Amino acid sequence: MYHELEQQGEPVHLAAIVDADVDRADAVAREFNARAFGAIEQLLTWNEIQAASIAVPTRDHLLVGRSLLEAGIDVLIEKPIASTLAEADELVRLAAQHQRIAQVGHLERFNAAVRATYPLLNQPLFFEIHRMSVFTPRSLDVDVVLDLMIHDIDIVLSFVNSPVESIQAVGLPVLTDKVDIANVRLEFASGCVANLTASRVSTERVRKVRFFQPHQYLSIDYGRQDLLVFTVNPSGTNPVPGQADSMIQVVKPVVAAEEPLRAELRAFLEAVRTRSKPVVSLEDGRNALAVALDILSAIQKHSQRIQLPSLI
Repeated sequence: MYHELEQQGEPVHLAAIVDADVDRADAVAREFNARAFGAIEQLLTWNEIQAASIAVPTRDHLLVGRSLLEAGIDVLIEKPIASTLAEADELVRLAAQHQRIAQVGHLERFNAAVRATYPLLNQPLFFEIHRMSVFTPRSLDVDVVLDLMIHDIDIVLSFVNSPVESIQAVGLPVLTDKVDIANVRLEFASGCVANLTASRVSTERVRKVRFFQPHQYLSIDYGRQDLLVFTVNPSGTNPVPGQADSMIQVVKPVVAAEEPLRAELRAFLEAVRTRSKPVVSLEDGRNALAVALDILSAIQKHSQRIQLPSLI
């Protein structure tokens, strides 16, 4: 995608590929006219890199992130930010110490429908969120909460902007030895309640957010980048007695669709150029991780209570 942005006129150049599989690094580097390296240490001897995307297993985010940040390189770290809160906190500390721009790859923040929703928020009070995916052999080193649900955790936290006060959760292993499907109820200090369901063993692909706020219902389809807004008795209307439809105004705001990954990279590059706070900061990534880990803890407690052998 960096190469595509360069071709489209963005002032960026994909300079290097780092992969422990040297043959794969060489192949990709040849395709994009870049240099190939088999390790971060080799890359850092080159002294030509200003920013980098970290797309390694989550357990290695701190290791790779530390090397790049200490070398004065700005980073975009894929979600989740780290495996533990201690590792996330260390990344936050390192970025601050070395005055580096660091963004977390919570991709849905850059979904055009999500971006169109922020100006409409007033007091979200109830969410119903579904993220269902067909099974694939990727990201099986983590539970579905850290793999898929964390996207929606980040979105809800950014919409509600209130501390989580209680968590109820249930999760089950289906095709792996980790949680493959989970349902969570979050209660916030603001009074908002959010129900989230995530599955990687579905027969269909669904990615939707529905939520209510006073006199309004909003529906987001991540995949179609669609936003629908239902407003009850909007100002200036005269409802017809006995006709419920006349009391509801349905609006489909114009959404300028854009590939979320492209929008994410453009935002990261803009933050690097202007030395401004990223759209999704390390603190945001840390907050989403904290809630996700609390959810996994709640799932574990539920499994112990019902004596589910595979999760005890």
